[in-house]
Amino acid sequence: MPVNIFEIKDLSFSYGNNKVIDGLNLKIKEGKITTLIGANGCGKSTLFNLMTKNLKPNNGEIFLAGQSVEQMKLKDFARKAAIVHQYNTAPPDITVEKLVKFGRTPYHTMGLSSNPEEDREKVKFALEITDTEKFKDKPVSQLSGGQKQRVWIAMALAQDTKILFFDEPTTYLDIRYQLQILRLVKRLNSEFNITVIMVLHDINQSLYYSDEIVAMHDGKIRSQGIPKEIITPKLIEDVYGVTLETGEIDGKPFVMPV
Repeated sequence: MPVNIFEIKDLSFSYGNNKVIDGLNLKIKEGKITTLIGANGCGKSTLFNLMTKNLKPNNGEIFLAGQSVEQMKLKDFARKAAIVHQYNTAPPDITVEKLVKFGRTPYHTMGLSSNPEEDREKVKFALEITDTEKFKDKPVSQLSGGQKQRVWIAMALAQDTKILFFDEPTTYLDIRYQLQILRLVKRLNSEFNITVIMVLHDINQSLYYSDEIVAMHDGKIRSQGIPKEIITPKLIEDVYGVTLETGEIDGKPFVMPV
């Protein structure tokens, strides 16, 4: 029986007088792919940033494996969870391998590694699993959008954590690269038991590649569960404000966006 890796209790957050997260409670299971969905402005990106220590809650608590995220040191958090952001920048001349090596930073003291051999092994693994080893000597700036995204995932993998956060990892990619990234995410989960927490814009990709869906509306959880069990035209209307039919492909639900 999967245990809860994250537990969020009575969480609230406001930007000035604008309350974005309102008394939210949530549990996320270890070893699963959990995706946050909802209309723009529903609070999913804010929740993502609260869970990844980019924001501090006004009220409530977030626990990672029983520890308060707010009270964890950033380096300690980075040894437990890695983050792939929607927008990433790197110096134009930095090579792929050098960028991926930055994933080992949480294990360094005063900029120095206590175990260079382990660093090399983790970087090599990250390059191999993301199919970016062939680019290791190339500047990141010379890669395509999809190739760059795999490099950022490699850097996150080099952190050697059991939790990966993805903030809309397929944004601005064409459909081929979108599928490559999502299939890689699925492989990381299924083969290496990495817990994945994502924000995805495409609802059908969310339903197809996730074990659990967290549907948000107005800063609260509207529904959570296995996609096939919770996705209905009523939920779509409640969350997105539109009336759409749902169906199934390969035994998995999909929404007909027309």
